[in-house]
Amino acid sequence: MNASVSLQEARRLASTAHMKEIIVRLDVVLALRKMKAKQLAAEISITETNLSLLRTGKVKGIRFDTLARLCEVLDCTPGDLLVLGESTKDENDA
Repeated sequence: MNASVSLQEARRLASTAHMKEIIVRLDVVLALRKMKAKQLAAEISITETNLSLLRTGKVKGIRFDTLARLCEVLDCTPGDLLVLGESTKDENDA
């Protein structure tokens, strides 16, 4: 087994070592508000399926009007729902 790393592989590892990701904290805010996801989905007029995808972070984006409705109903700011953190994903997961 060769323990050496190619220059290209070292550069790839270095570039991904400090990547950031958006972490969705919707479940935390829902729990603090003692609100069920089903109720929130109804109040902001999105499907429970789409809300579930958002809660688990399995979306690539969110419309500003949806984010505004979430903040209005949950009485919070976008920063309460979305935080920037260190990526835990491998480059191959993307």
